[in-house]
Amino acid sequence: MEMESHSPGADLGAARPQVDFEALFEALPSPYMILDRDLRYVAANAAYCAATEQNREVLIGRGLFELFPNPDEGGRMLRASLERVLATGRPDSLALIPYAIPLAPERGGGMEMRYWSAVHTPLMGPDGQVAFVLQNTVDVTALRAQAGAPAPRQGETQLLQRAEEVQRLNASLAEESMHLRDLIMQAPGFMVVLSGPDHVLELVNNAYLKLVGGRPWVGKSIAEALPELADQGYIALLDQVTATQQPFVGRAALVGLQNSTDAPQEERFLDFVLQPILGADGTTRGIFVEGSDVTDRIAAETQQKFLLDELNHRVKNTLATVQAIAAQTLRHSPDPPAFRRAFEARIMALSATHNLLTATSWRGAELRDVLSMELSPYGAERYGLEGGVVDLSAPAALALGMLVHELATNAAKHGALSEPGGRVEVAWRLAPESKLVLDWRETGGPPVAVSTHRGFGSRLIERSLRGDLAGAAVLAFHPDGLCCHIELPLGPAI
Repeated sequence: MEMESHSPGADLGAARPQVDFEALFEALPSPYMILDRDLRYVAANAAYCAATEQNREVLIGRGLFELFPNPDEGGRMLRASLERVLATGRPDSLALIPYAIPLAPERGGGMEMRYWSAVHTPLMGPDGQVAFVLQNTVDVTALRAQAGAPAPRQGETQLLQRAEEVQRLNASLAEESMHLRDLIMQAPGFMVVLSGPDHVLELVNNAYLKLVGGRPWVGKSIAEALPELADQGYIALLDQVTATQQPFVGRAALVGLQNSTDAPQEERFLDFVLQPILGADGTTRGIFVEGSDVTDRIAAETQQKFLLDELNHRVKNTLATVQAIAAQTLRHSPDPPAFRRAFEARIMALSATHNLLTATSWRGAELRDVLSMELSPYGAERYGLEGGVVDLSAPAALALGMLVHELATNAAKHGALSEPGGRVEVAWRLAPESKLVLDWRETGGPPVAVSTHRGFGSRLIERSLRGDLAGAAVLAFHPDGLCCHIELPLGPAI
């Protein structure tokens, strides 16, 4: 048989054979299996099937605790270990765990107690979360049986005793660690542990996940997990704390955060502390971040200041309005009783509009409510309202309330509402550019005579919508009844 000779390095450029990892997994001499996050089997090698006396077809897709139920200590230990891996993303070991498994039918069936030593390793998915758990387990039942024999070998006994001691210590430490982790996860404020000079996310709690829109990225640097922080100076601030080993306290610091990588930044206000974590050698091992989202508090304080400023402004305006009403009413009242009646009526109209606005926290009022409030005392059969829903700002509602009160008072004294068959019709519509157009028309009253005298009521009607409101009201004295045409912008002019 003729064989080709090759010089050293002749195949350096040739393609290397691909490793068949599935075949490698199957050929491993130690038992291995893989579980998904619901603790269902997704893979098991031949050694694992042999150790558990189960066929692969029986295992795949079934739950671990469905096939191997164990409510005793061994089952609790195994479940706790797997849950720690899923929760922390870190490997977990069980030095010695008692766990019974079902025997194959050819061996008589039933359950047989076994002793195992297991290592659970997380397998991460592309999102940085634990996707699967890899278990490597070793059956140490024979070793324990020898340790319990009448004349055990000294080395095996000591080895088993050390394993049991390590297992008890690990269980105690794991319980304390999980208790502390549960406290951190449930804390109302956000908590983050960053490690190393790149500030790698080592631990994050639920409040942090809520703050950043569920982007944990445990195992990634803060720059990778929250890239929007770089331009805001917060990563430089972490570098500063690492270098100086001095804590930093932030108060109501403005931070722009994204709920997802494609979402726009949302402004949040945070109180936080950056505390350096020092190692035994005095170097900075990481940073502990603790804080709370105070956005709602800042918004409430801002709103409170706005309301106080608005209240001061409204009180001044109201006092000025009352002063003007008093002066004008006194000027056109023939005697004190007449002044009192007219003044009280106008003050009550102002108060009624204030009550209507108070019900909406001074955000405004609906036009139909303002009209009904002034006309309803005269009876529903005496007036008609026609128009759609129109929301008025507080200044517009106050001005229209006073205006409509004057129109209704005039109609009751001299116009349509002074006669039994008289009626008031009010119709409105929205014109282009968000302009309210309203027409007040009286019918069925006494004949109207045009007067050259302009009283306070007429002047208030014609002037009430001017100024900041940029509106207008025009009176027309038709023989069959008074008409008032009103135009009022509802946009930025209010």
